[in-house]
Amino acid sequence: MSKGFRGGFGQRSGSGGNNMQKMMQQAQQLQREMEKEQAELSETEFEGTSGGGMVKVTMTGAHKVTAIEIKPEVVDPDDVEMLEDLILTALNDCGEKIDEANQEKMGKYTQGLPF
Repeated sequence: MSKGFRGGFGQRSGSGGNNMQKMMQQAQQLQREMEKEQAELSETEFEGTSGGGMVKVTMTGAHKVTAIEIKPEVVDPDDVEMLEDLILTALNDCGEKIDEANQEKMGKYTQGLPF
């Protein structure tokens, strides 16, 4: 018979624990960088336009509309639908620019992750 059990966790020599600690520190650093870039994007202003610049929408990266500019010559009381379409197009244009910026900045963090 053997005398007592030898082995188990903590009995191995090597730097397995150090590697895990280093990986956790790297993950925390990466998370801090991501949060910083997300905050910067949220505060960045983006512009979307339609009708050759007749309607311009300004939004933050957090999708908060901060301004809408409409050239007077595009306002036609008999064709409100056209103005509505121009505003929607400008909003969507701005949203697409925000999404592209998010993908560009944040894509480097999610590249290769299985989602």
